[in-house]
Amino acid sequence: MLPSIPKIIYAISTNTSIGALFVAGLLPGTLLTIMLCAVTWYLAKKHNYPTMERASWGQCWVAFRRSIWGLMLVVIIIGGIYTGIFTATEAAAMAAVYSFIVSVYIYSDLKLRDVPRVLVQSANMSAMLLYIITNAVLFSFVLTNENIPPALADWITAQNLGWVGFLLVVNILLLMAGNFMEPSSIILIMAPILFPAAKRLGIDPVHFGITIDVNMEVGLCHPPVGLNLYIASSIARIGITELTIAALPWLLTMLVFLVIVTYWPELTLFLPRVMGML
Repeated sequence: MLPSIPKIIYAISTNTSIGALFVAGLLPGTLLTIMLCAVTWYLAKKHNYPTMERASWGQCWVAFRRSIWGLMLVVIIIGGIYTGIFTATEAAAMAAVYSFIVSVYIYSDLKLRDVPRVLVQSANMSAMLLYIITNAVLFSFVLTNENIPPALADWITAQNLGWVGFLLVVNILLLMAGNFMEPSSIILIMAPILFPAAKRLGIDPVHFGITIDVNMEVGLCHPPVGLNLYIASSIARIGITELTIAALPWLLTMLVFLVIVTYWPELTLFLPRVMGML
């Protein structure tokens, strides 16, 4: 729910403020963290999972002091956008410079001789993202040029679903798409089509974007295309089926969270409104 690629692709596809989307994800992200932690705590107690020795306040302080430089990265990105010091794009550049300094000169996790290799990998990743973004812009242009979004918006509003029924249909559609496609492709195809109808029904673009983003998060955690499942499967060395069954409590929790975000717009819009971004 923090700054992410799906938010950027949605913003470009619908001409929505990237900064507002980043800020809008903070409260929902905090709520999701609390919900997932609560489920984890409950299951750990129920199944009597082994626990680590409780850390003292002194140990917590030492761990915090060691990690403060890494934690400051989030403060720089979100704080800079909050205060208007720089835009979301400029925040990415600042974060890259800050990460370089911390990694090389403070934590020493990255050696100077490794920097060229990291730059090449970053260039490859950037090229892939730019290709996706270029296609998003091109796809939106083609749809607009052919007058497809307004026609679909007229048809959807003619069904008299209301914003409640419309968002229910959108969630079902996106969850179904998540069974076969990865998030960037879904947003690239669906956002330009669904966005005009959402605006006709009075749904805020930022709220709609966060709702889509949560759907993408859920899609990463269920088969058969759930990327997070495959990563966790390779790390834990267990089968996808077994892992999917084990992950069901958290997946159900995320579905409940999706309903909350969908039908409680103020959870998403409160911070951007307070920051004057809406």
